[in-house]
Amino acid sequence: MSECYEGKGMCLCGSVSITVQSLDNSIGACHCDMCRRWGGGPFIEINCGSNVSFEGKENITCFASSEWAERGFCKNCGSHLFYKLKEGNQHMVPIGLFKETEGLVFDTQVFIDEKPSYYSFSNKTKEMTGEELFAEFAPPSE
Repeated sequence: MSECYEGKGMCLCGSVSITVQSLDNSIGACHCDMCRRWGGGPFIEINCGSNVSFEGKENITCFASSEWAERGFCKNCGSHLFYKLKEGNQHMVPIGLFKETEGLVFDTQVFIDEKPSYYSFSNKTKEMTGEELFAEFAPPSE
């Protein structure tokens, strides 16, 4: 069972801070083309759900990167703040924003079919292709 605790983090310049009431200890990596273009490498994130609060919201700029998601960043320092699913308001937040990372477990990699061959993680993780990810999280058809 996953351990949960309150998470507090901030961007590089401190203009935006984040608080998550119940932060799961499971982290993952996304290897999709968009995430790699966004940050220059895989997006290492923690799913913070929708129970996220931000201070310094006036310093957050969002970019609609797809029909279903947007990416937020600090307009002062450029720190990546979140990848958010528009439906459900679910936030995936870069783990590097949080100071306390003790007890976190890297256990999932998604879009493994888009991962370039020039890097590899040694951790044993669940690996999902983009197709498998969409199949698991797609809303049921009526």
